[in-house]
Amino acid sequence: MLDIEEFEKKIDKKSRLIGIDPGKKRIGIAICDENKIIATPYTTIIKNNFSDLLVEINKIISENNIKGVVIGNPINLDGSPSSSSQSAKDLAINLSKNITIPIAMWDERLSSRGAFNLSNDLNVNTTKKISKLDENSAAFILQGALDYLKR
Repeated sequence: MLDIEEFEKKIDKKSRLIGIDPGKKRIGIAICDENKIIATPYTTIIKNNFSDLLVEINKIISENNIKGVVIGNPINLDGSPSSSSQSAKDLAINLSKNITIPIAMWDERLSSRGAFNLSNDLNVNTTKKISKLDENSAAFILQGALDYLKR
């Protein structure tokens, strides 16, 4: 697992990334274009066990020519680790043992709130907002990392 600066050095200038919003049962997935300009919600994976999750993530990586992984790190507003931070870190560590592309964690403070509010702004109905929340949150997380990498 790399910090974002090391991650940036390891990925090609033109390469697609995957963003992951880790949850206990629902894992949001987003991908970006090869120029790393815009993150797009992709899907939500229902996690039954790590093996199945790994198969799904590897399939997405392979089908979309993904060259790096950004995993949301759910830290508290004051910067301290949240109760879910260790779980996200464990996911990153387990993924790094099973895939060879670079992995970085990214501060995901307010990503779910931001994704939900964006849906409000777009006049999306509540049922659809909730069903798409995880993948929209993953896009919000990935977009934050992309914007940082473009600085």
